[in-house]
Amino acid sequence: MATLTRPPEDDAAPAEIEGSAVRRGDRVFRGLALYAGIGVLVVMGAIAVFLVWRSIPSLTSNSVNFFTYQEWFPDDNPPTFGIAALAFGTFMTAIIAMIIAVPIGIGAALFIAYYAPRRLAATMAFIMDVLAAVPSIIFGLWGLQFLMPNMFGLTEWMNDYLGFIPIFENTQGIYTKSIFIASVVLAIMILPTMSAITREVFTQVPQAHREAALALGATRWEMIRVAVFPFSRPGMISGAMLALGRALGETIAVALILSALFTINWHITEPGGNTFAANIALKWNESGPNGLSALVASGLVLFVITMVVNMTARWIIARRAEFSGANS
Repeated sequence: MATLTRPPEDDAAPAEIEGSAVRRGDRVFRGLALYAGIGVLVVMGAIAVFLVWRSIPSLTSNSVNFFTYQEWFPDDNPPTFGIAALAFGTFMTAIIAMIIAVPIGIGAALFIAYYAPRRLAATMAFIMDVLAAVPSIIFGLWGLQFLMPNMFGLTEWMNDYLGFIPIFENTQGIYTKSIFIASVVLAIMILPTMSAITREVFTQVPQAHREAALALGATRWEMIRVAVFPFSRPGMISGAMLALGRALGETIAVALILSALFTINWHITEPGGNTFAANIALKWNESGPNGLSALVASGLVLFVITMVVNMTARWIIARRAEFSGANS
């Protein structure tokens, strides 16, 4: 008796339809991703063009060197203004904040990911995530009303016992509105961002890597050193650069704490200093047309600095193959 069998092409038809749908979805997603990337580049280019265009009037009328002059009088006749003091204050506060925040952030992320009990780790992770969303003005008011009055003892101790180092010397006897206090506030602000990103990267380390290190007799710290850090290094660098970007561009918190002085003062415990972002926030409403153009010019410099920082981070990650985690 003859038996009826279904042609093999009938079995293949659903698979072919499904594969076609998957390929179509891939093409759509690829096109959307491509247009999104192009859109970001267009927006960045438009911002750069706008900043350059609005900066030209003040830069052409400036009667002093824009990069080396310290004072800020763009509405005088003739205009005299420069970014030397602003660049110094911006970099100094950001560097000190990073020195404080990066080790603490990495340590907090390690504790939450590999040392803390599960309930405590969940609670600490939640607190870190909440702190990352706190508006900067809250940190600024806290630093102004609480941190600054309670920093007198520490800054006096630094002057008494570390004053032989020039940056810790205080010749004025005044310990308020200093670069150091502003840097501590910035460090507290960027700490949740640094810790949250690093924690997520640490938790993505393949379990097989960690178990292999432990199976070979490594202690928990040795496991972290040989298995977690090599795999997580790109994420750690990315988190640090993101934190640095926020520190460079912070406005309100720094404006509340730093004295708006256009001088380069290497004594970080003394009043003085200013940053690009804080100067823009403080001077915008009181500036004339040329002053506004000068503020935009300083914003252009800050834009270039942040671009260079991000490009440097990408170069550091790509410079060595093991940063990708492929050799972990």
